[in-house]
Amino acid sequence: MTSDVFFTGTRTTSRKNLLDRLEELVLAAGLDDLPLKGRMTAVKIHFGEPGNLATIRPNYVARLVRMIRERGGKPFLTDANTLYKGQRANAVDHLQAAMENGYNPLSAGCSVVIADGLWGFDYREIEVNLKHFACAKIASAIAEADVLISMNHFKGHEQAGFGGALKNIGMGSGSREGKMAMHCDSPPRIQSAKCIGCGECVRNCAHGAVRLTPERKAFIDQTLCVGCGQCVVVCPAGAAQISWGSAKTLGERIAEYAFAALKGKPAFHVNFLVDVSPNCDCWNHNDTPIVPDIGIAASKDPVALDQASVDLVNRAPMLPGCALQKTGEPPQDKFHALHPDADWERCLVHAETIGLGTRSYRRIDLP
Repeated sequence: MTSDVFFTGTRTTSRKNLLDRLEELVLAAGLDDLPLKGRMTAVKIHFGEPGNLATIRPNYVARLVRMIRERGGKPFLTDANTLYKGQRANAVDHLQAAMENGYNPLSAGCSVVIADGLWGFDYREIEVNLKHFACAKIASAIAEADVLISMNHFKGHEQAGFGGALKNIGMGSGSREGKMAMHCDSPPRIQSAKCIGCGECVRNCAHGAVRLTPERKAFIDQTLCVGCGQCVVVCPAGAAQISWGSAKTLGERIAEYAFAALKGKPAFHVNFLVDVSPNCDCWNHNDTPIVPDIGIAASKDPVALDQASVDLVNRAPMLPGCALQKTGEPPQDKFHALHPDADWERCLVHAETIGLGTRSYRRIDLP
């Protein structure tokens, strides 16, 4: 089985700008096949950490939102809170970060909703019964949406190899506990040398798993800990640490969470192959792109879309002065050269195995 992936380049004219190209692309790729009328439509996006300028331009978002509204849909921009401590670890700061990066009702034409609530505990359990997970904890606003449209900035990623549709949907739709389950092999730990004995972790643990020792050092009872990651977020000293798991299985876990987020839901996906930075948009900066701007790709199949995007990046010339120059000659596999410990292909292989899509695609280039 082969899936269609539609592609448009970045060349423009006075009669067709990039927003026009986006509209033409999503129509060709089948946006009108989605049952949008009267439906709550989650536009899943990564808002990026403030200071990172490689995220998708709000102008693109506004054009797609307008198209959804014209078809009777009820669009909202959404992402779930992060696991690590930063400006997107709770809904208040996350909304502020989104606004700082240009995502707000005025610029986008729709509301911004943090999908898993104030602290990341608002989720629904979706049964999947797959290799790594029996159930996935998906942020409620995404789980309860009628339709999902993902807008994905395609780039490198330190642990997944690359970030595209599957990464944005899978990792991005997980609640904090879900992200812990994908990333970690064990619950958080306390680095006693860093602990200042403030008790924030004790006060914020909903499960009574954290206590202070007589020496006023935090201690996590692993028999009570559920791995929600709240202690990591609230610790002002960075003493509560995530036990990062193996990057080798991360891709498979992301694929299973993407499967859960998309289960029984009409969906559509757009990858933006512009400002292809070497690392994730979770950083507060973005390094020189590794290739020139390539274009935009869209498909109903997220697996085929990501495979096509990887191929497009690997066929593109390397930009002078980028992080890849340390490798010498332009590598055939740019993402492996950037992140040799990350097995990006494993995510796509597993996604295909569990029926999320196919790596076999036919690329249809628009003029």
